[in-house]
Amino acid sequence: MGDLTILKKNKDYRRVYSHGKTVADRYIVLYYLQNNTELSRFGFTTSKKVGNAVTRNRIRRLFRETCRLNYGHFPAGFDFVLLARREIVGSGYQQVEASLLKLLKRIRFNRG
Repeated sequence: MGDLTILKKNKDYRRVYSHGKTVADRYIVLYYLQNNTELSRFGFTTSKKVGNAVTRNRIRRLFRETCRLNYGHFPAGFDFVLLARREIVGSGYQQVEASLLKLLKRIRFNRG
């Protein structure tokens, strides 16, 4: 799988936050909302509570890579926003991937 489609606009994030559903664990809060397209789109958020800029950027890169490599696990036609929690600091790729896949299993995707 090539590049991910990334959410860029603030209004897209706000729509997912306000109208979407959520699942969470210690490391990640995953928001998701149907987007009425054939594509899955992704957004990655880390607040300043999580750490300094270097730490936050590393976490966003981890998120992006995890989503890219596990793209097949995401159903098409949804927007996903991954929000980092403070506990994620210091986690490696395997931990982030395991956490994300576990969250995806908990989601019930009903279309319509």
